[in-house]
Amino acid sequence: MTAGGFLRLGLVGWPLGHSLSPQLHTAALKAAGLDGEYRLYPAAPLPEGAAALAELVEALRQGRLDGLNVTIPHKRSVLPALDELSLAAAAIGAANTLYTRGGRLIGDNTDAPGFLADLARLGFSGDKALVLGAGGSGCAVCYALVHAGWQVSVAARQFEQARSLASSLDGDAGVLEALPLNPAALAGSFSLIVNTTPLGLYPEVQGNPWLEGAAFPAGAAVYDLIYNPAETALVRQARAAGLRASTGLGMLVEQAALAFERWTGVSAPRAAMWEAVEVKEGVTR
Repeated sequence: MTAGGFLRLGLVGWPLGHSLSPQLHTAALKAAGLDGEYRLYPAAPLPEGAAALAELVEALRQGRLDGLNVTIPHKRSVLPALDELSLAAAAIGAANTLYTRGGRLIGDNTDAPGFLADLARLGFSGDKALVLGAGGSGCAVCYALVHAGWQVSVAARQFEQARSLASSLDGDAGVLEALPLNPAALAGSFSLIVNTTPLGLYPEVQGNPWLEGAAFPAGAAVYDLIYNPAETALVRQARAAGLRASTGLGMLVEQAALAFERWTGVSAPRAAMWEAVEVKEGVTR
């Protein structure tokens, strides 16, 4: 912790204008009775943003910062600068939470447990999941589901990317498989569908990862990692089809709460964090 017990926390990524992290962590600090701040640190994609990213990592290593969140496009590019990775961050190949312990700079991934925590909150359960998208978020979601006992299929526009993800995470043959993104693949008997692509993210709110004309699996629940807008095109379509559906706002809150606990050693005040984003977004749990 920096001088005087003042916590200096923040988020590095690009762009950051849509981020709700300052509201979440400012509310958490206040509710926990901790003195501190949470700032946004824009750093452009590499190579342009390399110097800015390196400067922030060094500030954390030297104790001028107490904790950093990392978002797109640096969850992978930050890894070479770290001394140690959690098991989840190493398996996923991405870190979204940085902190120091005993002089060592550690990278963790709270996206995976944050996603599972929100599934439990919503009561979404089952045994077969379809994950749309094979990027960093897709990898985190697949890792979480496989380790929670789900059989997972991942589909992406670039099939080779989906196959590479499946190969990297599947310790037991058949637990995680790659599928081409076509209507036949989407027609499986899935109990959960998860969108990890950016299709539908503000301001391109009409984007939808679900193929036009494809039917949803009967009785499936739909989870869209996007939380801005408050109701994405995918969530709206799924609800219109009579399915339970949710955006990723709960995952955002939970991954932030877990990061807060890594940095402070204090139990995160989740109710206050929820209130902070519910007021801004006009949504309910």
